[in-house]
Amino acid sequence: MASSMESRMSEDPIISPEACIFRIPSILYRHNEKAYIPNAFSIGPFHHGKENLKETEKIKFKYLQGLIRRTNPATVLMACIDAIKQVENEVRSCYKEEIGMSEDEFVEMLVLDGCFIIELLRKYANEDQRDRGDPIFSMSCMPQYLYQDLILLENQIPWFVLERLYSLTSDPFESKSLVQLALVFFENVFSDEATPVDFNLFANQNIKHILDLLRSSLLLPLPEEQEQELTVWQSFPSARVIEESGIKFKKVKSTTILDVKFVNGTLEMPSILISEFIEPAFRNLISYEQCSPYCSPVVTCYAMLLDNLINTTEDMNILSKTGILNNWLNPEDATQFFKMLYYDTGVKEFYFQKLCVQVNKYREKLWPRWRAFYFHNYFGKPWAIISQIFAILLLTLAILQTIYTMMPGK
Repeated sequence: MASSMESRMSEDPIISPEACIFRIPSILYRHNEKAYIPNAFSIGPFHHGKENLKETEKIKFKYLQGLIRRTNPATVLMACIDAIKQVENEVRSCYKEEIGMSEDEFVEMLVLDGCFIIELLRKYANEDQRDRGDPIFSMSCMPQYLYQDLILLENQIPWFVLERLYSLTSDPFESKSLVQLALVFFENVFSDEATPVDFNLFANQNIKHILDLLRSSLLLPLPEEQEQELTVWQSFPSARVIEESGIKFKKVKSTTILDVKFVNGTLEMPSILISEFIEPAFRNLISYEQCSPYCSPVVTCYAMLLDNLINTTEDMNILSKTGILNNWLNPEDATQFFKMLYYDTGVKEFYFQKLCVQVNKYREKLWPRWRAFYFHNYFGKPWAIISQIFAILLLTLAILQTIYTMMPGK
């Protein structure tokens, strides 16, 4: 027994600095299992070989075949295999848990999955490279499956694997970088009104994988002075309370949905697309921030902000009318989605602290407080509105009568 306990004490639970791909913690997984499981394609070792995902392996091999045919079929496949073998141990260290696959099996999986992703991104950006009858582009459901499958935290391979394979399979006339191809593929994930991303922002970034790239596309365009506002959480009012206080909502264009500002009594927010795909995207980004000790919880804080803003369908309607929310779901479902999004997460520092202070300080002024009180107590129901109008009319008539009686000769 002592020997068994000593051997178990030697196991190291410390998270390696290289670890960037994690299993979803069960406490987060239980909220919505479907948001973390691939629909059709396994990428990486965690879901490799699952029975319901084996059918799409044929598509991966077809894409691999098309990729090597366009380059140098005699040498490029061996070059890809050798390049990944050179970094096999480095790749294994990127996964939080030990991978029980042989070297050959592991390298084959990485080459196949990596080349499939690269060919998919190229075909998406260049329609002339697509084959007739390609199931991914001829079946309307396939792109939707891939949007989700490629951003799952458990469904990742390291970015440097993709970069190695991309450089080996690129032709001399390749005009777009791998970052550009990936961001074009995911350009409408969070908003259909986002402005073009400055690709120069990613030049010196240590990208971990596709999910990390998606997160970086949200964080990198943010102003540096705002990004440093990381302090404790402060409560934020709902959309209805904000509107009653006289604060206006304004939809603005931005390269990131996280660019929320309070300017001269107006809460400025970029438009966000609420669709079936948005929940898996948010949940996996939040899980990544919760699992990695090297990620600041900015996306998690944004989810907390939205949860405070949207408590009821009335709040949802207020933000929808201004165009801030582009809701494709049932209003009740969308409202519940925001309420459950960040449950069982932890935030040591709150990114939107400065925004909360500005909004709450504005609401504490005399006029916003009086306006909110008056609207809440006297304009909440139709009969109250009618009574207020009637009272105003009586008051006006009384004043007119008083003036009339005070006039000379009356």
